[in-house]
Amino acid sequence: MPRYMIVRLFDCTEPEMPTVGRRSRELTETEFDEIVWEHSHVVVDDDVKVLTYCVYEAPSAEMVVEHSLKLGRHAVASIQEIAGDVTPADFPPV
Repeated sequence: MPRYMIVRLFDCTEPEMPTVGRRSRELTETEFDEIVWEHSHVVVDDDVKVLTYCVYEAPSAEMVVEHSLKLGRHAVASIQEIAGDVTPADFPPV
């Protein structure tokens, strides 16, 4: 199944993010059971705005966008299909 990286710009503060995360999980478990939320990276920029970089497994990018619309409280900056993953272990030592 395809995997997607979605970058979101939130209109809430970092302390409010656990509520948003709980809602996202609720949506994947009740309304979007074809989506698997793998993980997210939460970043707070210099203006104290919250951004997230989330990885989802889903049948389509459209389904990820639909989940996002239901979640609310953010704008989608980008969504891209992930071509693959690499780690330092994938490369020989110097």
